[in-house]
Amino acid sequence: MSPGRGAQADGWLRAMPVVFVLIWSTGFIVARYAMPHAPPLKYLAVRYALSAVALCLWARAGAAVWPRSRTQVLHLAITGVLMQAGYLGGVWAAVKAGMGSGLVALLVGIQPVLTALWLAMHGGRVTARQWVGLLLGFAGLALVVWRKLGQGGEVNALTMSLAVLALLSITVGTLYQKRFVAPCDVRTASAVQQIAALAVTLPLALWLEAQPIVWNAESIGAMAWSVLALTLGGNSLLYLLIQRGTATAVTSLLYLVPPCTAVMAWLLFGEPITALTVAGIALTAVGVGLVVRQR
Repeated sequence: MSPGRGAQADGWLRAMPVVFVLIWSTGFIVARYAMPHAPPLKYLAVRYALSAVALCLWARAGAAVWPRSRTQVLHLAITGVLMQAGYLGGVWAAVKAGMGSGLVALLVGIQPVLTALWLAMHGGRVTARQWVGLLLGFAGLALVVWRKLGQGGEVNALTMSLAVLALLSITVGTLYQKRFVAPCDVRTASAVQQIAALAVTLPLALWLEAQPIVWNAESIGAMAWSVLALTLGGNSLLYLLIQRGTATAVTSLLYLVPPCTAVMAWLLFGEPITALTVAGIALTAVGVGLVVRQR
């Protein structure tokens, strides 16, 4: 590799976390556009189907290598069910059932702490500096979404169960992928994950949801962004980050998603950003920096 190409590749690797956070943060923005026009599981089933087709075409165009062993395919399918069907299905269904997006974000934002606790309990090494960063990140996250809490009717057995399902799914899925999924082409790996998520979500959507999807400019635009940016871009970056980094460092990046979403909502929808939001964003950035900073 020439020095120029080496520097370009190194710059892209450093930019990957930033690009991932920006793309991943648009998930709640897309939900705001799509939720009034579609039930969550049917919307996600269409998204998984279109994403699988797009990834297969991308893999074919680039002559990507598919996983060769059944074991590897099984591991990828399990991560797809957990990190796609379980996580996204839980979040979207909880919001549809009445839980505010701020409260869902706060509950799912506990994931880095659960990941660190799991690693510490099973012989993993989480330094004192990383623990401080995780706690600071969670405190900053709480400040950002605090103004959205306490709204009546949000919390009941159903909404809490769905939010906890999303939290456990993304946590277990991240740890499982880091432990069992061997490095392979991100295009074919993501395609297997999307197909597995579709296989689980579609029967549930047909069984549980009678409301049809209303296709209009907002729902079509949200679907296009979900497939092209969130799946092909965000999910692929998450896969690469998990393969290249530690589970604690990667999941700590998710602390930055709610603050970034708050900024996007302010720019696009005029939602106010309070002094607590600004303080939370700064505190979260410091916490993530402590977790991911190399010695």
